[in-house]
Amino acid sequence: MAMVLKNNTGATNTLNTLNANEKRLAKSLRKVASGMKIEGAGDDASGYAISERMRVQIRGLDQATVNTQNGISLLKVAEGAVGSTVDLLRTMKEKAINAANDTNTDHDRATIQKEWNEMIDQIDDNANTTYNGKYLVDGSHDDAHAATAAVYANNSLDTDATNLPTNGVPLVDLKDRNGNPLGIQSTDRITFSLVSQGKTYVMPAYEIGTTESLAHLMGTRFAADIADAVNPPNPNPGVWDFNSGIAVVDRVKYYGLDGYGNTFGPPDGNRTTIITNPNAAAAPANQDPFVPADTGLEYMIAGFTISVTDREGNVKKDVNAVLNDFTLVQRARNASPDNAFTFQVGTKANQSIKVGLTDMRAYALGLKGMDGRTVSLSTQANANAALAVVDNALQMALDQQTTIGAVSSRLAYTADNLRVGSENTQASESTIRDADMAKEMTAYTKANVLTQAAQSMLAQANQSTSSVLSLL
Repeated sequence: MAMVLKNNTGATNTLNTLNANEKRLAKSLRKVASGMKIEGAGDDASGYAISERMRVQIRGLDQATVNTQNGISLLKVAEGAVGSTVDLLRTMKEKAINAANDTNTDHDRATIQKEWNEMIDQIDDNANTTYNGKYLVDGSHDDAHAATAAVYANNSLDTDATNLPTNGVPLVDLKDRNGNPLGIQSTDRITFSLVSQGKTYVMPAYEIGTTESLAHLMGTRFAADIADAVNPPNPNPGVWDFNSGIAVVDRVKYYGLDGYGNTFGPPDGNRTTIITNPNAAAAPANQDPFVPADTGLEYMIAGFTISVTDREGNVKKDVNAVLNDFTLVQRARNASPDNAFTFQVGTKANQSIKVGLTDMRAYALGLKGMDGRTVSLSTQANANAALAVVDNALQMALDQQTTIGAVSSRLAYTADNLRVGSENTQASESTIRDADMAKEMTAYTKANVLTQAAQSMLAQANQSTSSVLSLL
């Protein structure tokens, strides 16, 4: 090898190697210090982009989890309010049973009425419960639906729809679900009570006869008996005109239309007997569907009772058990826009869970009227009618409590799913972005040794040129 002075090629090569080793050393040192394999797009452009998208997803999932937990908190407050109402209704049923007992004097019932009224006021207070300034169960956050009528169905009566008379099946011919005659005699007497807008109406007892039907009894006779008490004039124009009667339809396939325009009926598909609001329009032969014209809370039947006694005044318990086996299958509701709560539980638009909370005010539960009049316990008959009202109100409250509980449970599962999704996404992002510390320490040690070696060799390369001085 020639001895040159101007160009030290060996030192230049060694310097380049040293610079490369120092870059690798600095890169390894940065990865070891940060714990990240990819610190910027320059390290791995595609990996960096994927990792950043995953980080956005993780933050979105974490926020959705917080949203879900906040939704659960809101529903817990609502459930507490409805649960308190359920407790009150249980107590109110005890009071109504007590008032229905004729061992009480009118003064006793007046005392019970005071407690009863205070509990109704508390139900309204419960309905005004708020979360973060939002009212929960006063009906202001219900879902979108049309106005509906209260519909009561009796699935204990016979399902035979053949030879249906215009005014319904005569009471003496009524059979139970198994086709057995109820045993109603033409000499038996029947009475009927109804509660609406906080007022109780009681029909005088009638001898049944051979042609009297439930539909005629409640739709015509009852209306005629109480019409004078309501009209004219009607003090509340929004309240139904009892001259229209009460719609009782025997053996229909459908209960009617719900608030979304869908027909609904018995799960077994058999025909049934329903009681609903007056001024109703039905399809031919009282078949499907039966559509009440007067809908909303102002026309709500809050409760009713039917009582049959024999000619000696003895209560026919077996008959009454079947005739009073009407279940509220649709509650009366006013039309509502879509004000349901929407819980954003995903990272994309419209990944949400909606829940509408129905009206839990005493008025909506049928416990008082628009004028503030509360259901009366002043007489034995009124207290007996109030029992049906409380049972129906309790069913509405329990339905709402069940809905809240179901959505709360779903949100809890959603929160678990979001946490798992966040965890798995973070694990995936870690695979792309995080450094393998053992591997990086190995690379760091290697680069460090090579750098030191290159520095030593550079010194040797620089020293080799000094030998030229021996010739000068």
